[in-house]
Amino acid sequence: MNANVVQDRLQVDRARSMTPGRWYTAIKRLIDVVGSGVGLIVLSPFLAAIALTIRLDSPGPVIFRQERLGRYGVPFVMYKFRSMRTVGGSSRQGPLVTARGDQRVTQVGRFLRRHKLDELPQLANVLRGQMSLVGPRPEVDRYARAYPTEYGRILSVPPGITDFATLEFHREEDILAHAIDTEKAYVEQVLPAKIRLYLRYIEERSVRTDLLLIGRTLGRIAR
Repeated sequence: MNANVVQDRLQVDRARSMTPGRWYTAIKRLIDVVGSGVGLIVLSPFLAAIALTIRLDSPGPVIFRQERLGRYGVPFVMYKFRSMRTVGGSSRQGPLVTARGDQRVTQVGRFLRRHKLDELPQLANVLRGQMSLVGPRPEVDRYARAYPTEYGRILSVPPGITDFATLEFHREEDILAHAIDTEKAYVEQVLPAKIRLYLRYIEERSVRTDLLLIGRTLGRIAR
């Protein structure tokens, strides 16, 4: 999709971004590069073990790729460990959101999702500068278009692996488990709550806030 079209449709307004300062941008990028680089190196044996387990559990690629909206609405390909069964060569058939008990999710995928380990390949997105360790979660175009004004603000900052919304909705699949229409429930109930937390991060972002969120995320994963 043409990046200019995406930017126009979502009314991206760079001037509304409350940038803390160049020093913050530089330090944030340094933390991203060091954190993602060290993470990929240190976790490489663990990542390889996950990849092997996925291969043994079900046929299909190890990495799931999906186009998401990056900063200023520029699309990029986000990486995840595949957690769903492949159908017709694709591991994403049906709704773009999942609820607990979704039959598309593999046995290994349930474990990865529960502990957020399926998100680890996004360290590569961070190292490439497409994402940050901390920031609003990157969304697919069709859901972001439902809230163009809010996403005009959200897309003024780099998307991230974790933030306030990630921690608050770490059991999102359980929340959607009883919904008759999971996509409708996500767009009308879950996403508005996430958006409020995304905007909170934008207003409160700082090196201290980023480090606290990284620490809280690592603590939750370690539980």
